[in-house]
Amino acid sequence: MSPAQQRALDTLWPAFGLPFAPAPLDLDRVFGRRAPRVLEIGFGMGETTAAIALARPDTDFLAVDVHGPGVGRLLNRLDEGGVSNVRVMKHDAVEVVALMIPPASLSGVHVFFPDPWPKKRHHKRRLLTPWFVHELARRLSTGGRLHVATDWEEYAQEVLTTLCAEALLDNTADGFAPRPDYRPLTKFEARGLKLGHGVRDLVFCRRSDALSAGAG
Repeated sequence: MSPAQQRALDTLWPAFGLPFAPAPLDLDRVFGRRAPRVLEIGFGMGETTAAIALARPDTDFLAVDVHGPGVGRLLNRLDEGGVSNVRVMKHDAVEVVALMIPPASLSGVHVFFPDPWPKKRHHKRRLLTPWFVHELARRLSTGGRLHVATDWEEYAQEVLTTLCAEALLDNTADGFAPRPDYRPLTKFEARGLKLGHGVRDLVFCRRSDALSAGAG
C-alpha cells in the first residue's frame, strides 16, 4: 500500500467507508436519501466505479472489495472528484450480500472483470457460482440488472450458462450483450482489445415476482 493510499484509509474512511456488520443495512440512512442503488463487487483500483458514479449522480453505489490498496485509491478518487454518492466496504462480498443487503433493495449489481481463477483446480474459487448468482438475483428489485463483464472467454461462457439457468433472471440480449454506454472503457481493457483480447458483457434483469413465483 502506498503512503497516499494509507492516508486515504486513515482520513477519508469516515466520509466514505462502511464497517462490516452482520445485520441488514438501512440504505436510505446510509446515503441520506432514497434513490436507485447499485452494488459493485470487486472494483480494483476504482477507476470505473468513480467514473460511473460521477456520471450518475441520481444513483447511489455501494462498492465492495477486499484489496486494501484499491480501497485507498478509490477513496482518493472519490475525494478528488467530489463524488458523494458512493460508500465503500472492505470485506468479502459474499458475506456482505448474505448478511447486509436486504432482498429487492438494489436496482443493479456490477461485477466487472472478476478473477477467472484460470487453473482448473481453482475453479471452485470463482465468485459467480449458481448459489451466489441466486443470492444476487434475490437482492435485485423487479427490472433490476445484473451486469457482468469479463475478458476470459471460458469464464464468460460459464457465467452465461449460470445466469441463463437462474429462474429469477432474464437475459436482455441474445447471448452476450453490447457494452452499455455507462460502463467506461478502462485503460486495461483498451490495451487488451488492441492485443485482440475479447471482452464479454452479460446483462440480465430480475423477472417480476409473478413470472418467477416459486423460484425464490
